[in-house]
Amino acid sequence: MGSSSLPRYSIVIFGCSLFIVLFIILGLTMGEMGLSLREVLNSLLRLSAHRENDLVIFQFRLPRIALGALLGFGLGLTGSAVQSLTRNGLADPGILGINAGAGMFVVIFMLLLKDLLPPSGTAQVMLMPLFGMTGGLLASALIFLLSRDRDGINPQKLLLVGIAVSSGFSAVTLYASLKMNPNDFERAAAWLSGNLNSANWLFVASVLPWTLLLTPLLLSKTRTLDLFRMGDSSVVSLGVPVRRERGLLLLASVGLVSSGVAVAGSIGFVGLIAPHMAVRLTGLTHRRSLLVSGLLGAALVLAGDFIGRTIFSPAQLPVGIVLSVIGAPYFVWLLASRRRRT
Repeated sequence: MGSSSLPRYSIVIFGCSLFIVLFIILGLTMGEMGLSLREVLNSLLRLSAHRENDLVIFQFRLPRIALGALLGFGLGLTGSAVQSLTRNGLADPGILGINAGAGMFVVIFMLLLKDLLPPSGTAQVMLMPLFGMTGGLLASALIFLLSRDRDGINPQKLLLVGIAVSSGFSAVTLYASLKMNPNDFERAAAWLSGNLNSANWLFVASVLPWTLLLTPLLLSKTRTLDLFRMGDSSVVSLGVPVRRERGLLLLASVGLVSSGVAVAGSIGFVGLIAPHMAVRLTGLTHRRSLLVSGLLGAALVLAGDFIGRTIFSPAQLPVGIVLSVIGAPYFVWLLASRRRRT
């Protein structure tokens, strides 16, 4: 990284962090029960005891914000990695089938195994990311297998295969959810739309280990991701084992996304929008863009959740729907701009 780019990069990191802090403050203070910033600080710093404020902040708003930030950060990182692995700027975890595969396995888990576990919920919450990861890996492996040609992964073919496989997994998910009892079906339907309404500290605890474990792995592979963007031949020419590195990066991406899908459902378009914004701000080099993509992903999810929770109050619109409303036009614009360039 050149010294001339350091000030700009620092400004970008500071700006992203500032947006995250802004939406954390808005998320803590605004809602059905409005709180002043002083009341929030008094509760957080334990300067005064106010039972009602403490309940709202620590049991509802703070875990929701923490979970949203973790999910968004993971989706942003994963989106950037997936776009390089596939050499397709339109790819994201959803297109690669990670969301659909993880979602299908989690719904099957809820249908078949939930009642066999202790009713406390701890075992269920901790096991669901493992089931989600299995489904995400299965879907991604199938898509990669069907997208290969003589020269390796075909980016255009991968996009089409990803949409087809994701649709198939989503159909199985819908069928499995229809077999549930009414209470579980209602829960599954809300979860499938990408929802933070049920966020709690147990959910945060189930996602945090995966984030702490896999984020350093992805951040340490920025050079490899740059090479994958240029094609498999570039990776091979420098003596990098393609299959091992792609498998490791794919495993890390699936783990990050699946842990989030298991507790909050499928939140689309974050993994598509955040990497593009990061590249525009910092350039193509992953050494700069990867972390920024994660921070932008966190900011997007926090902003989407804040909009869905406050603008339509007392009703709460799932964050997945809010981000889909924002992301769908952006996806169409990307397709149109690519067509103009070609």
